Amino acid sequence: MPNWFGIRTATATRRQALTAGAAGALAVLLPRMVLADEAAVADALKKLYGGKAMAEGRIKLDVPPIAENGLVVPIGVEVESPMTEADYVKAVHVFADGNPLPGVVSYRFTPDCGKAAAATRMRLAQTQNVVCVAEMSNGTLFTAKSNVKVTIGGCGG
Repeated sequence: MPNWFGIRTATATRRQALTAGAAGALAVLLPRMVLADEAAVADALKKLYGGKAMAEGRIKLDVPPIAENGLVVPIGVEVESPMTEADYVKAVHVFADGNPLPGVVSYRFTPDCGKAAAATRMRLAQTQNVVCVAEMSNGTLFTAKSNVKVTIGGCGG
């Protein structure tokens, strides 16, 4: 169909325009929608600590077993430690193996903190494991893991 200048142009139907727009949006969003998994968490831990052994215990990981809203899931972490110059918690890292990026939050502590505890809210994309690793001042590592079922509107998911 010629336009005002007599140049023939292609006209797209509404359906073709919507299809092209949806394909473009999918091309932009698809790489971001890829979710982490246990291997991604293991890779993140390997980057932080190499192949160091991790023992269970000393970490109290407080997450709900069922989260009705994945956008605001409360999490609390407390690590048993005297928090003295000789023995204290250096860092705590929290990972989620079903989110686009496995790392959720990291905390740094010093003996001046008095207690190695922190709380926040995190976003979980789906039902998944939450993994917590505590690094002690002497280099030992402790870990805790909890599964959180994320429901959709409180109806199961």
